[in-house]
Amino acid sequence: MGKNKRRNKKKAKRLRLILFSSIFILISGSIFYRVLDKKDESILVSGNEIEKEDNLKEEKAVKKEEIIITAAGDCTLGTDTNFNYSSSLNAEVANSGNDYGTLMKNVKDIFGKDDYTIVNLETTFTESNDKLNKGEGRTFNFKGPKEFVNILKEGNIEGVTISNNHIYDYGQKGFTDTVNTLKKANVDFCGEGYKILKEIKGIKVAFLGYQGWMETEELKSKIKADIEEMRDKGALLVIPYFHWGIERANKPYNVQVNLAKFSIDNGVDMVLGSHPHVIQSIENYKGKMIVYSLGNFSFGGNSNPVDKRTFMVQMKFKFEDDKNVGAEYRIIPASISSVKNRNDYRPTPSKGEEKVAILKELNNLSETLNGKISDKFFTLK
Repeated sequence: MGKNKRRNKKKAKRLRLILFSSIFILISGSIFYRVLDKKDESILVSGNEIEKEDNLKEEKAVKKEEIIITAAGDCTLGTDTNFNYSSSLNAEVANSGNDYGTLMKNVKDIFGKDDYTIVNLETTFTESNDKLNKGEGRTFNFKGPKEFVNILKEGNIEGVTISNNHIYDYGQKGFTDTVNTLKKANVDFCGEGYKILKEIKGIKVAFLGYQGWMETEELKSKIKADIEEMRDKGALLVIPYFHWGIERANKPYNVQVNLAKFSIDNGVDMVLGSHPHVIQSIENYKGKMIVYSLGNFSFGGNSNPVDKRTFMVQMKFKFEDDKNVGAEYRIIPASISSVKNRNDYRPTPSKGEEKVAILKELNNLSETLNGKISDKFFTLK
């Protein structure tokens, strides 16, 4: 009986120990699980924070881009059939063995290093002999063979404006031939109802062309509508190229000034112009550049003009997150000929005193630029 009591007491003691041990293990396991769970939670939170930080960094990374555009003046790549052939642009090309790279050989490297080059094409590419009757007085009808489109291609010129007073020199036939020749050669063109909308480095750029002889409501409405159309199509840069002004005048007159300012007031990023056959002043209007006349360039309209000065303008537009955030400009002084005693139709960058003189002349003409005009990039602000 006593043995049984002692045996039962020992059994009860063992059961209590087992029970306490089980409870202890359960409690310890629970605590350990909670700690681990907390750690996992902490790791998860920490991971989310890292992911958020990475996303913020991505959001803060600004997409930056620069586009350099070069513009030059009147390119009359042909001649008038009444001109002396021996001194004509056509003869110069023929004498080179029909080397279509010869006329732009001194500027092609400049054009090749930018993102886009545009000039005024002041001729027709046609075989038509039916000249447009321009009435009395001294008039000119320019044309070049269709192969002369290769002068543009060899010269690294990607685009042209065809809005000028010579694009219909051979009537509708001459116009259509010119347009078809440019299309076939993949040279962009604007003006006379056509627009250039080009993607450069992922940025949509638009060029517009106009003959700006009169400041009419019809023309202004067209300019405004064209700007809106290009913006609606995603253009972040819109540049019109006008053919306007008074020949041989070094300063613009009111029609040029008013059309240029109207264009900027309606959203263009700068304004280009040509026709006077001489260089004109440059204006800073609301922080945007107006180049009233780029002068002649490769100009088959005169075998030996007295004033051979010209220039190219380069524009460096800066973009951040698909927004135009500013521009820098530089002027590259040049002569329309590589020789002084005649026109050999080979535009050539100026050096030394000649370069300095052209920059000085432009600064003297351009009051709103405050002497900033330079062959190094400068801002208008």
